Amino acid sequence: MTRLGLQHPIIQAPMAGTSTPQLAAAVSNAGALGSVGIGAYGVEQAQQHIAQTQALTSGPFNVNLFCHQTAASDVQREAAWLDYLAPEFARLGAPQPAGLRRIYNSAVGNAPLQAMVLAQKPAVVSFHFGLPEQQFIDALRAAGIITLACATRLDEARQIEQAGVDVIVAQGMEAGGHRGSFVPEDDRLMGTFALVQILARECCLPVVAAGGIMNGAGIAAALELGACAVQMGTAFILCPESAASPAYRSQLQGPDAHHTAITAAISGRSARGMFNRLHQLGREYAQPLPAYPMVYDAGKALHQAASVQSSSDYAAHWAGQGAPLVRAMPAAELVQTLAQEWHQSLQRM
Repeated sequence: MTRLGLQHPIIQAPMAGTSTPQLAAAVSNAGALGSVGIGAYGVEQAQQHIAQTQALTSGPFNVNLFCHQTAASDVQREAAWLDYLAPEFARLGAPQPAGLRRIYNSAVGNAPLQAMVLAQKPAVVSFHFGLPEQQFIDALRAAGIITLACATRLDEARQIEQAGVDVIVAQGMEAGGHRGSFVPEDDRLMGTFALVQILARECCLPVVAAGGIMNGAGIAAALELGACAVQMGTAFILCPESAASPAYRSQLQGPDAHHTAITAAISGRSARGMFNRLHQLGREYAQPLPAYPMVYDAGKALHQAASVQSSSDYAAHWAGQGAPLVRAMPAAELVQTLAQEWHQSLQRM
């Protein structure tokens, strides 16, 4: 990470849908590493997102890609899930979708997306849900782009190392948003600090700690355990530069912040957020869920219908276990506050 010349060992997590060019640029301009998540966008919108960020900062920033394996449609599972959700749509007075769509494309095998990213040449590109083709990783590195990839266990970290990626992001189970597991069914839900120590000992690459870190004391602890930097997402949600809705911000500042949980019932992949109606429905569902992102199509349809009635019961309000510690302040001020707290913690060690 020293290649980036960062003043502070802080990465703002990509948070697709919540991060914005304004947030990423503000973080980068403050001496940390801002990030934009483009996994939910088509190629044209993703390119615009990167270009907007480049226009707002001359500093390095990270572009995050979803690298999940594209699952085949399972009509039977998808129909069963929609049938199960039928009473929810009826209660909202909304039509039930006839089927589920694959609303997000993976970067794996996505030649137009890969070509666009290489052409835009951001300073950093990171991978979530797995790794893209080796050819693309090699092309990024040949272009001088630093690469990061998320690992939730040691064998994933070793795959990242073998692929020639530059940095491992060690995502603990405390983290908000989607788990970065390569194979979701094999997720061991390791905690951040245990995972960081294991990867720092077993791997040769620099390790970034992600999950549950909300202040300078957490940064100091992570670095003391072997991390070279930290990645923080929930901490930045209340920044005015984020795209979080008023309902999201309000919930994050209330008692719901104390109740986060992991569910696959929102999107089809395990993710941590503030407990909602879909968490409850997922707990009660006895059959296998459809694949990611088909489940997301149903969840978004329910959320849209509920939003018309000013309800956020089905909203994907992602948040980590440190959510009660979140602070509302501009991104640049937050970065400076975190840096000051970190230095103060070092003096006490």
